[in-house]
Amino acid sequence: MKHIFREYDIRGIFKKDLNEDIVKKIGYFLGKKIKDDYVFVSYDARTHSPVLHNWLVSGLNKAGKKVISGGMLPTGANYFANFRPLCIDGVGKVEIGGSIQITGSHNPPEYNGFKITVDKKPFYGSDIYALGEEILKSDITIQDNEKVIEYDLKNDYIDFISNQFSHLKGLNLNAVFDCGNGVAGVVLRDILEKIGIENYEILFEEPDGTFPNHHPDPTIEENLRWVKEELKKGKKYAFAYDGDADRIAFLDQKYNYKGDILAYFFAKNMKNPCVISEVKASQVMYDEINKFGRAIMYKTGHSNLKTLLKKEKCDLAAEVSGHIFFNDRYFGIDDAIYVTFRIIELIDKGFDFVAEYEKLPKVYNTDELKVNTTEDKKFKIIEELKNYLNENREKLNIKEIVDVDGVRVIFEKGWGLIRASNTTPVLVTRFEAKTKEALEEIKTKLQNILQKFL
Repeated sequence: MKHIFREYDIRGIFKKDLNEDIVKKIGYFLGKKIKDDYVFVSYDARTHSPVLHNWLVSGLNKAGKKVISGGMLPTGANYFANFRPLCIDGVGKVEIGGSIQITGSHNPPEYNGFKITVDKKPFYGSDIYALGEEILKSDITIQDNEKVIEYDLKNDYIDFISNQFSHLKGLNLNAVFDCGNGVAGVVLRDILEKIGIENYEILFEEPDGTFPNHHPDPTIEENLRWVKEELKKGKKYAFAYDGDADRIAFLDQKYNYKGDILAYFFAKNMKNPCVISEVKASQVMYDEINKFGRAIMYKTGHSNLKTLLKKEKCDLAAEVSGHIFFNDRYFGIDDAIYVTFRIIELIDKGFDFVAEYEKLPKVYNTDELKVNTTEDKKFKIIEELKNYLNENREKLNIKEIVDVDGVRVIFEKGWGLIRASNTTPVLVTRFEAKTKEALEEIKTKLQNILQKFL
């Protein structure tokens, strides 16, 4: 079961990996690591999430925690619970010591998992691996104990977002939203109605963990087919979400704006912005933001970016995949529902997305291209590749090598990235250049070099 304990979360197949014994132990040993009495738990729309909820709660109760359950919620709302006092009947205001969101995110329906926050910080990396070691060595038996304090965080969250964006009342939006039968549908319409935004349509709003319409991963173009059809019919803007609503896709009638480009748009509307992104992000974003602010390149992964965002006291962080984190006016968490209304705020201000995008230097890039390998070999391959590239830097006409996460190799006319995935046995590659010819040249050169080490 060691494979379920991953860099950013715990994730596996229901019953096969996430069985009753393991999940109860996750609750127990995680509860032991949370210092404060109260823990907040919520879950996504997957059919087995309520079962995992009860097993997890049994473990947390065994650890002596007081479990506050929010029921079905977006992951962003679960994170939000860490930053607001919760008013418990007969107790008063309490601060929680941590939160656990039960979610399989954008994985197939048979998957599920846990995203964890402890002391307002992501619980990830070595902490998760150590937790796994502790659990797998234990023979403790945990009885059923599903006692929780039920709490309506949903309305707290809706009220907060609605109040933050009350100035958007009466906006004629002319947009379509695709919830993908995930948990965005739990709160989205309520917020839009409470603010008083007009003229929109919501697709696949009903949460359904079998995902009957399409898979909830907006990074895959095929999953955007329905909103693209609505754009062709006359809708001006489109929004789409992954299964737990911590990633967003935003489109208009002309372009699909990835997370790094959205970060640039937001930065344009901030004074002296500090923005963090990942090694997969476009060089254009870094270069352009550095003309009027500060842009920092860092490791891929929502936990990594959240941690550096707080450390550097930056305004914003973003991944190409659509995880966007606002520290400006919010809590530095990846919450696609909140990001939705920051985009709508730009629309209300008359921000011209197409014009601003077309002003940027033209580049050509690939999507993520994955190379299969094994868990044992993937990091070793990157080390060998890094050594080879450094030894042959002049021969290969390399300008710079960025090794904060894998190797980002910068040439005169573009760059290529090769990194080991932290969650799957693959190497992830991406390429960008100023011309199509340069793109093909860089891609071919680095792919051929990589073959030496596979």
